[in-house]
Amino acid sequence: MALKATIFKARVQIADMDRSVYADHALTLARHPSETDERMMVRLLAFALHVPPDDHDGALEFGKGLSDADEPDLWQRDLTGRIVHWVEVGQPDERRLLRAAGRADRVSVLAYGASTPIWWDGLVNRVSRASNLAVWRLEPAQSQALAGLAQRTMQLQATIQDGHAWLGDGQQAVELTPERLNPR
Repeated sequence: MALKATIFKARVQIADMDRSVYADHALTLARHPSETDERMMVRLLAFALHVPPDDHDGALEFGKGLSDADEPDLWQRDLTGRIVHWVEVGQPDERRLLRAAGRADRVSVLAYGASTPIWWDGLVNRVSRASNLAVWRLEPAQSQALAGLAQRTMQLQATIQDGHAWLGDGQQAVELTPERLNPR
């Protein structure tokens, strides 16, 4: 018998001063049986960092991610079905990134984990032709601290300013500084 996803609910208040995005979101996250709290919370952070200011070009939604190789962790599609923004979490392979770059207007990766520099060194030259690809890295200690905020029901505040993000639940807060790996 296959294991089912665990459902998490999050109410997230986002104040992104860098992009002038201020909104409250009620999110439902399905955590795949093989997904860790760390990865799920990095997905939630990716949502906060990339949510559009309005839904004119479609809303940012969670994809099937680990459950479906053809869908990203998050994506924004317009009313015609065109993929405006494809967001990956973790360390996707070269083929996946190049396929995403060919299908979407914009592709973002939020990589985490101690092996990120090794992953990126092996990939950087092969994906450099994808001009619509932005790769960001979280320090391992930051993503691990983020996992400490995971609860089945969450009330979170996300503040983003000057390239720094703070995610907190009223009791504790985690400061995150995503570092851009590929040149603009």
